[in-house]
Amino acid sequence: MHYTVDSSILRVNIQSPPLEPRFMEAIVECVPNISEGRDSEKIKRITQAVYGIEGCAVLGVEPDSDYNRTVITIAGEPQAVKEAAFLLIQKATEEIDMTVHQGEHPRLGAVDVCPFVPLKGMNMNDCVALARSLAQRVGEECNVPTYLYGAAALNEDKNLLSTIRKGQYEGLEARLNGGETSHVEATRFPDFGPMDWSEGAKRSGGITIGARSILVAYNVNIDEPDAVVAKKIGSLVRSTGRLIKQNDGRKIRISGMLPMVQGMGVSLEAHGISQVSMNLRDVDQCPMHFAYEACKTIAADHGIDVPGSELVGLVPLKAMLESGKWYADEGVTDEHILVEAAIKGLGLSQLEQFIPQKRIIEWALLEAVKQ
Repeated sequence: MHYTVDSSILRVNIQSPPLEPRFMEAIVECVPNISEGRDSEKIKRITQAVYGIEGCAVLGVEPDSDYNRTVITIAGEPQAVKEAAFLLIQKATEEIDMTVHQGEHPRLGAVDVCPFVPLKGMNMNDCVALARSLAQRVGEECNVPTYLYGAAALNEDKNLLSTIRKGQYEGLEARLNGGETSHVEATRFPDFGPMDWSEGAKRSGGITIGARSILVAYNVNIDEPDAVVAKKIGSLVRSTGRLIKQNDGRKIRISGMLPMVQGMGVSLEAHGISQVSMNLRDVDQCPMHFAYEACKTIAADHGIDVPGSELVGLVPLKAMLESGKWYADEGVTDEHILVEAAIKGLGLSQLEQFIPQKRIIEWALLEAVKQ
């Protein structure tokens, strides 16, 4: 296995074994997020558990030291990807001790989230079956509190990841032991694994496994160190908007600007800037350039520059093309020109060079087949 590490932002790239063409008939993506983004040797050991599984490839490993979190993208034949996800979760729970974990990003456990996403020859029901099967195995064999979310949720109350993750790791002990918690009974307990605060649960935290449509994790860079404006922007653009409270306890919620968007402002100390960290839950309803330009115009109102943005994980080609059409000259149809226009217009190479052959899902899979 070959790794290249940029120590300034702790990026790790992996060359996985080539996919056989026959595995391209049905393709699923799995995007585990592990709660480790600073120890490159530990990240290597975790991802090595996945390497060598026939029928799938690791397309990206992207650690973030501020978030103390690594996004791993695996794609390929469904059963091979499910096996890879299990081995990665198993290794991560051995390596990561949540009792000492600190980071900017909300998290519930060592593998905070592990979603399956249909790409080709797969539908959402297929991904639900993969997620539920994996969750049961993780709960039983890894002895970890395991929650299902998204389309794989066993009840509607557990559909939203943010609902399951409420209280984060620090609130999990009270949640499992029946103490004070903001969770209702329908969301309090895991679907598989231990239902109480065992020594194993204390170390691993909880794991969420699910099925969802393609989600684009997208961060807009704000030229300020303390996230004051970034937090204001996050509250304005996210779909849930702002919660307004009166002194007498009355509350109203004012919806945000963008549809199907989760967002918050965070400080990125390693770079001396802040970010509006967003999940674009449906890039058809909210393309990347909508999110970027919205953040940019609000920042300008506060006299703050937006020098660029960052994609976390991989992105579907159609999302790049849609944004490329906004930034390219009118009438351009060539895919490569549109992708380059999107990279430049969104400032995707500000923090690290954006290499489309590695970061666009369809192109990355083609590269894996060629190897």
